[in-house]
Amino acid sequence: MSTGRFAVLLFGLVLAATPVRAGDPAAAAALRAKGRELAFNLDRTEAAEAFKAAIAADPEDPTAYRLLAGVAWAQLLFEQGAITVDDYLGQARATLQRAAPSPQLASQFRQALQQAIARAESQLRAHPDDPAAHYQVGAAVGFEASYTATVEGRVVGSLGLARRAYHEHERVLTLDPQRKDAGLIVGLYRYGVSALPLPLRLMARIAGFAGGREDGLRLVEEASRYESDMQGNALFTLIVIYNREKRYDDALAVIGELQRRYPRNRLLWLEEGSTALRAGRPANARRALEHGLARLANDPRPRGSGELSRWQYAYGTALVALHEAGGAEPALRAAIESATRDWVRGRAHKELGKLADQSGDRARALDEYRTALRLCRQDHDGDCEDEITTLMKSGRNGSQEAMR
Repeated sequence: MSTGRFAVLLFGLVLAATPVRAGDPAAAAALRAKGRELAFNLDRTEAAEAFKAAIAADPEDPTAYRLLAGVAWAQLLFEQGAITVDDYLGQARATLQRAAPSPQLASQFRQALQQAIARAESQLRAHPDDPAAHYQVGAAVGFEASYTATVEGRVVGSLGLARRAYHEHERVLTLDPQRKDAGLIVGLYRYGVSALPLPLRLMARIAGFAGGREDGLRLVEEASRYESDMQGNALFTLIVIYNREKRYDDALAVIGELQRRYPRNRLLWLEEGSTALRAGRPANARRALEHGLARLANDPRPRGSGELSRWQYAYGTALVALHEAGGAEPALRAAIESATRDWVRGRAHKELGKLADQSGDRARALDEYRTALRLCRQDHDGDCEDEITTLMKSGRNGSQEAMR
């Protein structure tokens, strides 16, 4: 057993054996901090126990209930296979197909979040001009909006909740401009609205969401530098935004910071490799992915749905770009075999097409591209479709194509 894993186990045993006195906000804050560290290190069972102990120490504070709900939400996404930035870079649809969530985790999420919202609303009724009360309501409702859109796949169904969260945190920033943590939700929605096509952007503004790419990004960046219970979320959000903006060096810097903070989170090395691929740095991607694959092989904890296929696809893609066909093809074939999503299979076939082009076998390359195009279309992966269309028309060597 690794030293880090032993420390996690030891913490769990100590936590279970230590009596917690109700009405101890300082103890609750320390337990919440430990819980966040565990959660971002993928030790979610231990994180949930820490948050439950924080609730016992300060049962009227909504924060630990919300964080407990957040652990359940993250685990549900993990089990559904939404585990990397790639899952958040495509085109959103009004209704997304999702596997049915675990009833136990869904119940944990709902029960904890209901307690968080009830306490936050009570605080807001008692103190209508308190920025902290507005923050708690907005943060809890924001979690519900995110759960509805991601786990349940109901983007339209989440809009009313999202609007409430957005306006509560706008109010926080008005009452106390130094509460930079409130900028995460406000900034994320402003940035998101700015990226919509014009008709949808107009509809979003009518619905009460302001847009603004630069302002939205600034708010998220400020939230990532502000010490709060949402700082980690802000840092992970920046990875997505910087990748969308093609600011790959900035994304890699954030990933490096998160790796230092949460060294047991093996998925951060998958993010590093994938971001390096988008930046056109396959040698760097290979190093990161090989480091992460070694961690994966020695990690006894459960894997996310389709996680292995993501590693295999990314590693195979790096080897294609490095013209190492001997290692690339087995990795890509393994990714196709273990994938749980068609877009992963489609992108792996696309890379196999590049391999065939590299060897001069245009007929086999076109067969792979056709298969890839069908699979990517089935999973509404527009970026993949665009790249395949270019590859089929141009006939250029796949290693020269821009990384997506």
